[in-house]
Amino acid sequence: MRTLETFMIDQAIDTLLAYAIHRGLIDAADEIYMRNRLLALLGLTAYAGGQAAPDMDTPLHVVLDTLVDSAAARGIIESSASARERFGAAIMGTLTPWPTAVQQRFLAEYAHSPRQATDWFYRFCHDTNYISAYRTSLDRRWQTATEYGALDITINLSKPEKDPRDIAAARQAPASGYPACLLCAENEGYEGHAGHPGRQNHRILPVTICGEAWGFQYSPYVYYNEHCIVLNRRHIPMVIDEQAFAKLFSFVERFPHYFLGSNADLPIVGGSILSHEHFQGGNHAFPMALASIETPVAFKSYADVEAGIVKWPMAVLRLKHADANRLVRLGARILEAWRGYTDASAGIFAFTDETPHNTITPIARRRDGQYELDLVLRNNKTSAEHPLGIFHPHAELHHIKKENIGLIEVMGLAVLPARLLQEMEALKRALLCGGDLYADALTAKHAPWAQGFLPKYTSIAPDSIDAILQREIGLVFATVLEHAGVFKRDAAGQAAFLRFVQAVG
Repeated sequence: MRTLETFMIDQAIDTLLAYAIHRGLIDAADEIYMRNRLLALLGLTAYAGGQAAPDMDTPLHVVLDTLVDSAAARGIIESSASARERFGAAIMGTLTPWPTAVQQRFLAEYAHSPRQATDWFYRFCHDTNYISAYRTSLDRRWQTATEYGALDITINLSKPEKDPRDIAAARQAPASGYPACLLCAENEGYEGHAGHPGRQNHRILPVTICGEAWGFQYSPYVYYNEHCIVLNRRHIPMVIDEQAFAKLFSFVERFPHYFLGSNADLPIVGGSILSHEHFQGGNHAFPMALASIETPVAFKSYADVEAGIVKWPMAVLRLKHADANRLVRLGARILEAWRGYTDASAGIFAFTDETPHNTITPIARRRDGQYELDLVLRNNKTSAEHPLGIFHPHAELHHIKKENIGLIEVMGLAVLPARLLQEMEALKRALLCGGDLYADALTAKHAPWAQGFLPKYTSIAPDSIDAILQREIGLVFATVLEHAGVFKRDAAGQAAFLRFVQAVG
């Protein structure tokens, strides 16, 4: 007997198969075979579909939710968020071409142009739902005008929050050590578990970087356009050195429409997953890239390299030349000088005993026929006053941003925590009704900040409150970057910056 549930499941299967054929994931001749694979995955032995046309107007996430809901209701999978996400990846993994087919198609597209190849692969990752358009559409995005240009602000809602059931399951599960981390090449096609996402619909393209085997993929959470990750095929730690600069340009030479950058290689200033060498890049004009050179400088033996201090809240040197090798060598010279540089008057100390504090966040790109290398000077020293980092968002800013300032934030894109959405809604209600900001835990942490910016506005109204809060959050992020800057923007700080440039020689 056909029930509404079985009808919906059959129609969802028909719609998913029609979608996969339309997107070129499978061939129409393979439809029956793929249907049977889906039925087996879903724990079904009967099918009576084909009686209604596939509903191609139904969004992919709705089709997948129908199938995942059915599997959870019938006990095929647990109903936790992690289990549901893994099963959705398994469904799409059934329809995702094998790695060799993806690699061959990419090379065929690359033969026409690098941009055509990355355009195809980016669409492919959306089509397989490895990048979920629905999930990433949940993020809040805007720009805030500052003295440094327009900063990009996002509240990240696309990355799934931890389900308590998944946390408990991950704690009880034995550690397998495979894959060693979320960036390892072994994630391609991996089923996952409570503490590790499913990656059956994930594909990694092989690329050669400075003669070594690396992989090229996209981030499933795409914080910006074509957010890619370039990863060493070996699980080795992050290191910033002359070879790291050469690796960045090795990739940029092959994909000249992409920038590529690296997190620093020390805790606090190094972003996440320092245990696996990787870079991040993409096809996006970050605010820092749009910032101009404010103070030209020169380095001995490199008079042919255009160099200068960038007008940016953090300490950034920009190098330009038609020959990438010149930038690699000069970058290595600057890095060597910075590793051992101490300026007590500026609060910069290279070492505590044998512990190093100075490193660099590098970004490479091609622009107007030249190569560019941005070198962001970093220091991870802590103090009693600033236990999370002297050059890190200070405590008064933690209500907005407490996490590490990695590569993406350095370049001017704030990735703010999802909690802010609920907290800003509570703050908005309190401001509009004139309530006590300290009466609610959600608003109390933001009360000093709100009381500080309120005098700037003659009125707070329903039609202006959102714009006001967005602007003020963006200004906080500008201050976050200023805190992370090792040379401050005042006269003393800029004089200290020039002293370092002179020390490089």
